[in-house]
Amino acid sequence: MTPSPPVTTGPPPIVGLRREREVLTVALATGRHVVIEGPPGTGKSTLLRSIARDARQDVVFVEGNAELTPARLIGAFDPSQVLVDGYQPASFVDGPLLTAMRGGGLLYLEELNRVPEETLNVLITVLTEGEIAIPRLGTVHAGARFRLIAAMNPFDAIGTARVSQAIADRMCRVVLGYQDEPSERAITASVSGLDGRVVELAVALTRATREHRDVRMGSSVRGAIDLALVLTGLGELRGETRLEGETARDAAYAALSGRIRIADGVDRTPESVIDELLDRFWPAEESEPGDPAEDPADGPGKKADGLPPPAAGFQPRQRPGRERPGRTEGRQQLAARHEHFSEVSPEVGELDPEAFDAVLAKDPDAAAALLADMAVATDVQLRAAARRLAGRVFIRLGKVGPAKARGTRKLGPSRGGEGDLDLDRTLDGWQPGISRRPMPEDIVTRTWTAHRRAICLVVDISGSMQGLAVALAAVAAAGVVLAAETGGSKLEPGVLAFSSGVTTLQRQGVRRPSEELISELVALRGHGTTDLAAGLREAGAQLAGAVADERMVVLLSDCLHTAGDDPVTALAGIDRLHVLCPLPGADAEAAAAALAARGGGVSQPVRRLAEVAPALTRILA
Repeated sequence: MTPSPPVTTGPPPIVGLRREREVLTVALATGRHVVIEGPPGTGKSTLLRSIARDARQDVVFVEGNAELTPARLIGAFDPSQVLVDGYQPASFVDGPLLTAMRGGGLLYLEELNRVPEETLNVLITVLTEGEIAIPRLGTVHAGARFRLIAAMNPFDAIGTARVSQAIADRMCRVVLGYQDEPSERAITASVSGLDGRVVELAVALTRATREHRDVRMGSSVRGAIDLALVLTGLGELRGETRLEGETARDAAYAALSGRIRIADGVDRTPESVIDELLDRFWPAEESEPGDPAEDPADGPGKKADGLPPPAAGFQPRQRPGRERPGRTEGRQQLAARHEHFSEVSPEVGELDPEAFDAVLAKDPDAAAALLADMAVATDVQLRAAARRLAGRVFIRLGKVGPAKARGTRKLGPSRGGEGDLDLDRTLDGWQPGISRRPMPEDIVTRTWTAHRRAICLVVDISGSMQGLAVALAAVAAAGVVLAAETGGSKLEPGVLAFSSGVTTLQRQGVRRPSEELISELVALRGHGTTDLAAGLREAGAQLAGAVADERMVVLLSDCLHTAGDDPVTALAGIDRLHVLCPLPGADAEAAAAALAARGGGVSQPVRRLAEVAPALTRILA
C-alpha cells in the first residue's frame, strides 16, 4: 500500500458555507453582533477566523464555561500594583472583553450557553451602547470595529442554560448545519492529505452515524478526518497490503465511538452502532489479500488505496429514493434481538406466516415486536413481506378495543327519543295555559348524541421507538383509524409521524386504505433528534382547517424532546391533547403526564399490547 502523504498544517479550508459566509461578513461590516449556532464540527471557528483574516482583524478568543466570571471576562486590578500605586489605570489588567474593545477586534466567545447569566449580563450594555463602566477605572469605549461573535451548540443539553432574551435580542443569529457529502469529502481530503475510496468510506460511515435511529447525535466531519488517517496509518503499521475489516473496526472505534451519543432509552453502545454500520459499508473482499491490484481511477501502474474493491452494497453516495443507512436491521441483529426470528424467517428472503401465527398465539408482544423490526430488515424480500403482513396483523389487533370506544358521542338534549327525562327543558318548552296531555315530541330527554370531532394522530418515530414500542404505536394507530371507519362517526383522522422532521401519512379528512397506512407507518424509523413541538405544530395547522366541534390530538410518544421548542408552546389550535406513552420510564411517564395535563387531556402508559385497547377506550370515550 502507498505511504500516507503528509498532513497539511495550514489553516483549515473553507468548503461551501457560501451563504453563511456572506451573511456573517455583511453583519460584521454593518456593526452587528452575531451568534453562530450549530453542532460540533460544522466550521463555526474556521469560518470566523477566515473572515477575520480577510478583514485583517484580530480575534480575541475566550472559552465559555461555568468558571467564566465577570472579572475574568472584563479584567481586574492587579493587587500588588494597587498596593504600590493605588487604583490607577496602569494597575488594571485587561480581560479578553476589554482587549477586544480597546483594539477594535473580534471577541469570539465559544459555548455561549455555558456562560453564567451574571457574566452574560455584563455584555448587555456593551452590545447596546458600545461601552462599559468599570468601578475605579471609568468608562471604556469600544473601537469602531469591535464585534462580539458568540458560538453555541444548541443540541448539547448537559451543563448548558437558556440564553436570556436580553442577549438574544441584541444579536443576529446564523445557523450552520453539516456540509453536504461532496463538501465533507473535500474537507477530509484537504485536511488529511488523502483521497480515493478511503476518504469516501470515512465520510460515508461518519455521515451514517448522524442518521442512525439509535443515535441522538452523530460524529462531525472531524470523525471522518480522524478515521481516514487512523485507518491508513494502522494498515501501514500492521503491514497490510490490503486493509482488513478488523483494522477498519479498530480505526472506527478510535475515531467515532467517542463522538457518538446514543439516544435516551436505547440500550446499546456506540461500538455496536459502528459494528452495524461497518457490516453495511465495509467493502467485501473480492480479490485475494496481498494482490497488488491497480486502481483504475488512478491509471495504469498506480496501486489501489488499500481498500478491497467496493461491494455491491457499498454506496457512500446515497441516491434519491433509497433508504438511508441505519434504517435497516441485519439478520444477525434480528436473531440476537428476537428468539423466534429463525423460526419465522429460516432462510434469507423467507417469512413463514404459519410460524409467525404460532408465535403470535404464544406471545403476542414478542411476535409484534419481531414483526415491527422485520419491517426494516436489510433483507429486501423479508422486509417487503413483513410490511405486507404488518398491515394485516396490526389492523386485526387494533380491532380489539376502539370499536367500543369511538369517543364521538356526548350527552345532549333530544326530543321524542330514549334516555333520561330532562324535566327542566321539558317544562320550559310547554306554553302556559295548555291543558292537553303532553305528546311524545314534547318530552325532552338527555341521551348520547354524536358530535363532530376532528382527530390528528401524531406518532413518534425517533430513535427511542423500535421493536415493541413501534408495534404498540401501530396497533394504537390502527385503533384510532378503525374507530373512524367502523363507528359511523366524524373522526376524520389525520396521521403524522415525526422525529427531527414531520411526515404526513394521511391528511386530515382524507382516507387511505388502513392496511396501506399501517404498513407505511411501521416501516418508518427516525434518526437522532426528536422535535416534538414540530409534530404538534403541524397537527394544529392541519386541524385548523377542519369543521368540527372539537379538535383533538392523540400523541404516541415518550414526550422526551431533544430538539426544537418546548412542546407546550406548540398547542395552538388543539382543543385537547391525549398521550399514549409506549414503554415509559419514570422520566417519560412524568413528561407525558405533564404535557397531557397542559393540553387538557389524559396520559396513558402502555407496556403491552393488551393495554392498548383499555387506554384507547379511556382516551376516545
